[in-house]
Amino acid sequence: MTTRKELVEALRERYRSAAFGDRIKILDEFVALTGYHRKHAIRVLHAEVATATAARARNRLYDEAVRQALTVLWEAADRVCGKRLKALIPMLVDAMERHGHLDLDPVIKTKVLQVSAATIDRVLASARLHIDGQRKRRKGVGSAIRRSIPVRTFADWRDPPPGFFEIDMVEHCGGVKTEGEFVHTLTMTDIASGWTECVAMRVRDQMLVIEAFEKVAADLPFAMLGVDTVNVNCTAQRSFGLG
Repeated sequence: MTTRKELVEALRERYRSAAFGDRIKILDEFVALTGYHRKHAIRVLHAEVATATAARARNRLYDEAVRQALTVLWEAADRVCGKRLKALIPMLVDAMERHGHLDLDPVIKTKVLQVSAATIDRVLASARLHIDGQRKRRKGVGSAIRRSIPVRTFADWRDPPPGFFEIDMVEHCGGVKTEGEFVHTLTMTDIASGWTECVAMRVRDQMLVIEAFEKVAADLPFAMLGVDTVNVNCTAQRSFGLG
């Protein structure tokens, strides 16, 4: 049996790459050596092609399953960018599986955990296009500026000292956003210690944000060294020069 398998492996590649006339000779030789029926011999020599086709079909099936899983995780993460989602995926998968919101096949789960940020953005590109009928952003100066600003997630901090804050703006609109101005809360969390400051703002205004930064910096027991936004696809750092 082992000798026959070795013979099949040896002749299969020759058969597949040979011209039509040479294939007939190889097939004759194979039938004479194995005693196979001619049609069965042809199926055996073509078996690897069928296996490769089945593997490609399985891969397409897995790719679609991965896309659907990433879409679910992306929606759960409030549709963040690929780099941020990549950092969130391990915790999201664990939490959603524990609470019964996700049940991934082991193969799909492995692929989802290993997927790169660039692949996430590529896989979710079509989903982004269909959000509320929105189209892609117009390319131009704005796109160039966004590309020039680095994106940093909490996974990229590398044990920073106290003083670097991630910030978010919470709009108190009572549910679905409508037209008009609303009270906001500026939330600032220190990456190293978890120290959190919340500042109420009557409206969303640039000068009020700066005033809130200065108020928090004055009240902190350590120096404020920088701020990183958490709800947009960019990192905005500011050195406050406080000792």
